[in-house]
Amino acid sequence: MNEEASLWALFGSSFLAATLLPGGSEVVLFAVLKLHPEQSALALGIATLGNTLGGMSTWLLGWLLAKRYPLDQPRQTKQQRAIAQLKKWGSPLLLLSWLPIVGDPLCFAAGWLRMNAVLSALFIGAGKAARYAVILFVV
Repeated sequence: MNEEASLWALFGSSFLAATLLPGGSEVVLFAVLKLHPEQSALALGIATLGNTLGGMSTWLLGWLLAKRYPLDQPRQTKQQRAIAQLKKWGSPLLLLSWLPIVGDPLCFAAGWLRMNAVLSALFIGAGKAARYAVILFVV
């Protein structure tokens, strides 16, 4: 796969992996780094951007659904836990948005709670960048 197509595939997989859809962008990042090691910094940036935008799309979904469903009655246990933790710790908890299983509900809950979008994006991006930097270091 050529360099440009690899980077677009990385962006797409990173975005989708950070939404409520399942996916594993780490495998794609690993493949891109093996195929194009000279592009490691660019690949790190693209993966982080895609994953952050995906997390913010989940944040936006929570923000939009909060209009239809009141904040006092989250329906799923995952949402209840995420909301309780976000109320306690605030937007810095979004540094953990990269975690499997809990990351997406955290982003959703942050939107539902109407947390500041800029701060949310910064903390989501920082957490995702740190995860991808570890993968870059390992490879």
